[in-house]
Amino acid sequence: MMISRVAKSHGLIRLLKKPCDGCLRSPLFLRFPADGFSAFRSYSLTRSRFMSTDPMVGEEARNGGVTMLPAVEDKYGGVMTEMTRPMDPSAFSALLRSSLSNWTLQGKKGVWIKLPRQLIGLAETAVKEGFWFHHAEKNYLMLVYWIPKQDHTLPSNASHRVGIAAFVLNHKKEVLVVQEKTGRFKGQGIWKFPTGVVNEGEYIHDGSVREVKEETGVDTEFVQVLAFRQTHKAFFEKSDLFFVCMMKPLSLEINAQESEIEAAQWMPWEEYNKQPFVQNHELLRYMTDICSAKTNGDYEGFTPLPVSAPDLQGNLYFNNRDLSSRQ
Repeated sequence: MMISRVAKSHGLIRLLKKPCDGCLRSPLFLRFPADGFSAFRSYSLTRSRFMSTDPMVGEEARNGGVTMLPAVEDKYGGVMTEMTRPMDPSAFSALLRSSLSNWTLQGKKGVWIKLPRQLIGLAETAVKEGFWFHHAEKNYLMLVYWIPKQDHTLPSNASHRVGIAAFVLNHKKEVLVVQEKTGRFKGQGIWKFPTGVVNEGEYIHDGSVREVKEETGVDTEFVQVLAFRQTHKAFFEKSDLFFVCMMKPLSLEINAQESEIEAAQWMPWEEYNKQPFVQNHELLRYMTDICSAKTNGDYEGFTPLPVSAPDLQGNLYFNNRDLSSRQ
């Protein structure tokens, strides 16, 4: 048995052993991350196959002195652990099994493991213990495990991409249109609305203003969402939400984006509508009908209203004209 003592001021653990033949006679110091072990007092370490001198050896649970991965509880009866230090795969496997056993006894449900890019080698070990890939970002991989015997109720990975098309009409009844250098419309001579994808953490109305500026150099003000379309199995088999947004031009000078846009111009609205591409495309016919109705005052779109939820801030898009008429 080895007795351990935490040296709080230095973030060290000192391991002492009785002298014996072939044994170390001097103390052995191991350095642990202070944030993961600040709650430790004193404890015993036994020789086992998951003992390791690796900096990331988990935490000792208060109930029973069992070594477990450090974790925080989520809002749905599960736990999440984020690996921050390298670890031997065999030690990680044993520690993972020990943690799962204790989380099972505690009645936990979902278990999430966040692996930074530099520790991606531990993913194979986690998969062998029953975890599966949930999602990945440029700097980390998230894996998940479901403890109960019933089918899991874990949320799926983000399932939709959000795109916009910008309907920008000036005082001469000319619409802002572009021809693209890349994509499926490259080299076809098709004039279309500026389009693009809303960035992570970006609101639809902000994304539409940014996309118009990037592609054409024209400054705009968001007016309304006029309509949206949903499709499935689009980009990387994900679903797609495509919002048609009406914009008010704040400038008229065009400076087309060199990397993506072949040409850009203000085109008479009627000329745009007469393009065979528009007439033969069901979605575009509906879009032009809606846009025409809006400009004639026969249609009302959805205006964003900043609203707050218990723990989130966002925007509610609604028809404020008809709502106001009832008040």
